[in-house]
Amino acid sequence: MIHSTAIIDPKAKLDTDVEVGPYAVIRKNVTIGSRTMIGPHSVIEPYVVIGPDCRIFQFAAIGAVPQSVKFEGVETWVKIGGDTIIREFVTIHRGTGFGGGVTEIGDGCFLMAYTHIAHDCKIGNHVTMANAATLAGHISIGDYATVGGLTGIHQFVRIGDHAFVGGKSTVVKDIPPYMIAAGDRATLHGLNTVGLKRQGMSRPTLSALKKAYRLIFRIGITLNEAIERVNAEVDQLPEIVNLIEFIKSSERGITR
Repeated sequence: MIHSTAIIDPKAKLDTDVEVGPYAVIRKNVTIGSRTMIGPHSVIEPYVVIGPDCRIFQFAAIGAVPQSVKFEGVETWVKIGGDTIIREFVTIHRGTGFGGGVTEIGDGCFLMAYTHIAHDCKIGNHVTMANAATLAGHISIGDYATVGGLTGIHQFVRIGDHAFVGGKSTVVKDIPPYMIAAGDRATLHGLNTVGLKRQGMSRPTLSALKKAYRLIFRIGITLNEAIERVNAEVDQLPEIVNLIEFIKSSERGITR
């Protein structure tokens, strides 16, 4: 299942049923889980761990050193979970010693063609990034979030769970969980209702999130006043707690 033209370092660790296509290059200190497929001309640089059942398409480049002038060549990693799809020409860079040392991608993600994930990013589970969506360094994206094509996200920005970022957006502040955001610079456009319903979120939870959204973003009171009213007037479901904690912990500020 390994093509004769593939170049694989003896110190790479591939499970016995990994498939490697023509002219792929896999360097030392790489671990690849069972049933994963590495496409033609892909390059997997050192210090990369890839889980089982992944599909990496042709010309993907994973594990290159960070595009950071402060990077000093220390040992840092890329870690990718299982069942993740990485399409053509995707680029994923290693972490930095000053940024945590690891770029992480969770399980079940779908990274479409030309996606770029820079150093020290933390991508949750079941995240979808459309064509040419690009992440600067130190970005975190929550579970089940979607980033539209041709979108650029500023370093240190956080995207919350189940958030949806429309295509061709520029994101410079945190996007709260469960919301839709789009534009240059991105602004909020309500709840990600369609996405939440697809994930089986209950009607009472949707109603609580709608009420919280109205209090926080639509009636013109201060953020602190809005949080107090949400705590007093909205059922404290796990999703509401998650939303409020995300907002309170923001360092870059919240997209409004």
